Amino acid sequence: MGNKEWIAMVLAGGQGTRLGALTKDSAKPAVPFGGQYRIIDFTLSNCHNSGIDTVGIMTQYEPLTLHAYVGIGSAWDLDRRDGGVYILPPYARESGGDWYTGTADAVFQNMEFIDHYDPCYVVVLSGDHVYKMDYAAMLDYHKVCQADVTIGVIEVPWNEVNRFGIVETAASGRITEFTEKPRQPKSNQASMGVYIFSWKVLKQYLLYDDANKESTHDFGKDIIPGMLAARQRVYAYRFSGYWKDVGTVDSYWEANMDLLGDEPKIVLTGDEWPVYSPSLSLPPHYQGTEARTRCSLIAEGSIIMGEVENSVIFPGVYIGPGARVKDTVVMPQARIESGVVVSGAIVTPNTVVSQEVLGSELNGIIEVAASRQSEAGEAQKQVSLAG
Repeated sequence: MGNKEWIAMVLAGGQGTRLGALTKDSAKPAVPFGGQYRIIDFTLSNCHNSGIDTVGIMTQYEPLTLHAYVGIGSAWDLDRRDGGVYILPPYARESGGDWYTGTADAVFQNMEFIDHYDPCYVVVLSGDHVYKMDYAAMLDYHKVCQADVTIGVIEVPWNEVNRFGIVETAASGRITEFTEKPRQPKSNQASMGVYIFSWKVLKQYLLYDDANKESTHDFGKDIIPGMLAARQRVYAYRFSGYWKDVGTVDSYWEANMDLLGDEPKIVLTGDEWPVYSPSLSLPPHYQGTEARTRCSLIAEGSIIMGEVENSVIFPGVYIGPGARVKDTVVMPQARIESGVVVSGAIVTPNTVVSQEVLGSELNGIIEVAASRQSEAGEAQKQVSLAG
């Protein structure tokens, strides 16, 4: 088996501590998103829609939920005899074994898997971003530039620049400088965490990096700067569509809100570039006689007896009579009891929000308290609720 033109390697082992309780029991790519999806659905759907039929998913932190969710990959047409999806946790080898110590080390530890398919190109992706992207168009650009690596880049707001790897380019698109999370950035062109490598070149650099005891074994901090220093052909592929790194609670809430409205920033409906997910086989959602819903995504299996506005409602949610939910993400199996008002919040899975616990009104729970709430009493109420 071998001679694949390209395969994808998905980094899905991050702990996601900035997402608080959302990643307490699961890896960040397995966090529910958008009413019926999980974050990793976007990366895997991009692979399928782009024509990539072999995908390795490198897991590490709290992998059980993610492993069970991906299964054999049938939701993304990756249940194949020649290729398909593979879960790749760290494992003991004859030469020793250890946890993945960085993004580059994760790929290094799976070189045998990659060599098994002998690809010309390897696409390295993050499993925790929300976006729709044609990797095939990026591969065409990589070939035209005769690049050793092509990095997907997107323009980000200047006040968010220090969250990302930032690139500077020549007029030709060739990258002249790459700085990870700069304090004084010269550009707002950010790496999307989407790389296409020519495999023979990447393999050399992974071997060099593994032998370097001073390395942090990271693509942004070590591999890419090393390739630039050696004058390898490093190019930027400019992406102009929607892309969101949902690594913080605020960005997660914002990305869900971006799905709403008559002209949402990212569209989940339609057949042009579908986002796939495993079917839950739940009954249709039910709205009671006094229920009112407006500008919301409401998943199957939910029961709406109160009011819902500009919100994302996940499967199995119950919203009681007289309850009002606005600008809120209500995650699977949560209950908003009668008379409760919830606004601008993320309600975590299986949470019960009742007047006995809450009082009468909630403007964000512990996941958004740090940035949206300031009063100590309110924060304490939120901690009690989330706990």
